[in-house]
Amino acid sequence: MPHGNNPGSEFHLAQLNVAKIKYPKDSPEMAEFVEALDEINALAEASDGFVWRMKDDSGNAMSYTLFDDETLPNVSVWCARESLFDYVYKSAHTHYLARRKEWFLMPTEGTMVLWWVPKGHQPTLEEAAKRLEYLREHGPTLQAFTFKQAFDPSGEPI
Repeated sequence: MPHGNNPGSEFHLAQLNVAKIKYPKDSPEMAEFVEALDEINALAEASDGFVWRMKDDSGNAMSYTLFDDETLPNVSVWCARESLFDYVYKSAHTHYLARRKEWFLMPTEGTMVLWWVPKGHQPTLEEAAKRLEYLREHGPTLQAFTFKQAFDPSGEPI
């Protein structure tokens, strides 16, 4: 059930972030990360403004890959940019974000993209990948943007 709201908006904010794992998913090196997924996903789902997240039968997204077999995607939808920002940077999620170098290779290109979707739309992994590729090629626009260079649903810079 969605939390919070964005009054008057017919759009929600979709996001994709990707990370390239250093070790096999079932390796001892990845165990602490994998074990934390249920807690972190539950935190997201309980966060104000959360709408939806891509997940497999296990309840997380570990069975999905994007671009290659080592790149793990995370797709979710939020009521507003502020809700997602607060979850990513102002919750217990930050503890794991700060430790990402333990489990993931440092990126050489953009790993996160934001875009607006009509309320009720659940983006596919293919759609999300196209948005990230667009951002990497064209930089931030209404089609694909970042927290630093964001746009509202009408296309105005935030």
